[in-house]
Amino acid sequence: MYRHLSIAVTCFLLLTSTCFAQQLRLVNRSLIKDSVIHLNKADGPGVAWISHQEFSNGIIEFDVKGKNVLQQSFVGLAFHGQNDSTYDAVYFRPFNFQVPERGRRSHSVQYISLPKYDWFTLRDQYPGKYENEVDTATDPDKWFHVKLVIEFPEITAYVNGKKCLSVTQISTLKTGMVGYWVGNGSSGEWRNISFK
Repeated sequence: MYRHLSIAVTCFLLLTSTCFAQQLRLVNRSLIKDSVIHLNKADGPGVAWISHQEFSNGIIEFDVKGKNVLQQSFVGLAFHGQNDSTYDAVYFRPFNFQVPERGRRSHSVQYISLPKYDWFTLRDQYPGKYENEVDTATDPDKWFHVKLVIEFPEITAYVNGKKCLSVTQISTLKTGMVGYWVGNGSSGEWRNISFK
């Protein structure tokens, strides 16, 4: 009997420590935390910085879920964060994944470097260079898997195993904080983040 109780307690501790091991510092968002990380919708961009997690070069993988609502779903990851307003990020616009217009589809994944190079500045000064389309088989209302390969100054993004973005960082940021990122007016969900 004690053996079964010991196994049950061990399983419970493993499950809860996995779900709640990350300590997050929130910027312009509140957090709903169960088996996933959920950031609420609010004006302006928001970040949930992962406490005690510095990142420079390597691979970050995670699952993310937005929604298929025009201009209301901007979900991704911020990295090389220096503070709450200076960082690089790669994010997705799921509402553009399956649209028939190629122009909109080409705005499905985006690299930014804040505060100087937001999406509108990059699109204006470097059209088509820092954003691209995602494989149209990706369902905008479901979870999708992201792999970011960051080897300064190169950044490559994959969705469900298919390369969708390859850019050279416009910033000189080489190391810093990592956090779950949402854009203006957007909420989002993440799970299964790993670093290599």
